[in-house]
Amino acid sequence: MTSASTPSHRTTRSALPHRLPPGRPASFGDHLRTWRQQRHLSQLELAEEADISTRHVSFMETGRTNPSREMVLRLCDRLAIPLRERNTLLVAAGYAPMYRERALDDPALAAARQAVELVLKGHEPCPAIALDRCWNVVAANRAAMTLLSRHVSPEMLAPPINVFRLSLHPRGLASRIANLAQWRSHLFERLRQQIQATADPALIELQAELLQYPAPAEAGGMVLGGEMLGVVMPFCFESEHGMLSLISTTTIFGTPVDVTLQELAVESFFPADDFTTQVLRTLATSADANGQA
Repeated sequence: MTSASTPSHRTTRSALPHRLPPGRPASFGDHLRTWRQQRHLSQLELAEEADISTRHVSFMETGRTNPSREMVLRLCDRLAIPLRERNTLLVAAGYAPMYRERALDDPALAAARQAVELVLKGHEPCPAIALDRCWNVVAANRAAMTLLSRHVSPEMLAPPINVFRLSLHPRGLASRIANLAQWRSHLFERLRQQIQATADPALIELQAELLQYPAPAEAGGMVLGGEMLGVVMPFCFESEHGMLSLISTTTIFGTPVDVTLQELAVESFFPADDFTTQVLRTLATSADANGQA
């Protein structure tokens, strides 16, 4: 697994999502054209990156040429298409999907699951959560669940727990986030980048839902003279013990060949001040005393 402190789970060339034509099954050419346009590449630029002729790209997009399986995979690689969508392109071109999608509890993913559990447990007494591609919690350590259970109503913790919804919903954590305007902007930017990378309809739907939630009126005190203060965006949370300040890193698998693993990320939170460190230690000690798992 690899770790990064960047604001997004995945990185890609900037682009706006394009939708496939409605009302008919999408051909391989439709998919190829959509991804090429999403990456802001001309047919000539894609041809140069894939070491083929512009005419070949044009013929594939119009359906005059059927690509080989190797060509489909080469184009997917050059266009940085996620594994889930690579399967879609393979099927559209008439080939079997190449990448499996297993449940995290599948025996084949035992080593990966143990790695995730090791990261989560090893991060105690600080909170850490494992997330799927739609930002739903698939696993969490005790510190994370302790914080949530003490500050969020039970109905908001009914599975699947979506961390974006939990953060921005009026009945979630929104009322406790001191820097809500900036944190909201930060989350939307992460979501925007992920939509650009994947064009995932589920993420587009989530974005539309989140935009319906009330937005704070102003940015608050972290911005001065148009300049963002500090070096990392903190999560400032008004807990029952006082104001907690947390910063986060994201850990992903470095060489996944399974759809589930490529879309899995572990978000680990660290205390940004001594007070937060002490509160997290106190909560862990209390949990130990109460015999919580």
